[in-house]
Amino acid sequence: MNNQKIIAPSILSADFSNLSQQIRSVEIGGAGWIHCDVMDGKFVPNLTFGPVIIQAVRKTTKLPIDVHLMIKNPDDLLEKFVQSGADWITVHQEEVVHLNRTITKIHELGAKAGVAINPSTPVSTLTEIVNIADMILVMSVNPGFGGQKFIDNSFKKIKELVSLRKNSSSNFLIEVDGGVGIENIKDLANAGCDVFVIGNSIYGKDNITAATVELKNLIA
Repeated sequence: MNNQKIIAPSILSADFSNLSQQIRSVEIGGAGWIHCDVMDGKFVPNLTFGPVIIQAVRKTTKLPIDVHLMIKNPDDLLEKFVQSGADWITVHQEEVVHLNRTITKIHELGAKAGVAINPSTPVSTLTEIVNIADMILVMSVNPGFGGQKFIDNSFKKIKELVSLRKNSSSNFLIEVDGGVGIENIKDLANAGCDVFVIGNSIYGKDNITAATVELKNLIA
């Protein structure tokens, strides 16, 4: 089990007119991954970007690209996203009917597989797949938009996942996404979170690199 804590800035909050520099700024600050939120306007109300942007990110950075698919029928596009450069692909428990099969397909395509759960979805829905998933993503806001307030019940879910990981002898990473910032990142790390998706608390700041460094130092 890798004990390193990872900052994964979400480019959803970045300035797309200067994406290359925006990614470089978080790299200098010590970001471990680049997080890409893909939304289709159907599974969630917002519409963002697709494989073309993942390709652009891949050309810009050697960091792992963490793609979070908030879309209907993600199975249809898994191959496209891996070909575009995704290292990690996360699908939603609420959308995927045959989760075991989808995780297996992501692995066959050569990527790591994550499973996300919305705020209203209990951790208990994941017990059958934790031994094959590489990561579980706790949505700490209702997905669809950046800049929302953190839902405190997420702490309970993270602790449940830590117990589930231990009791099932699994080694999945625990990722949290939504409302993460300087006021709660340390508590989230102490609760057992490994990967921190951060948008506004990095890209909403005047000095993106300094914001990344500050958050990284809090979980070091």
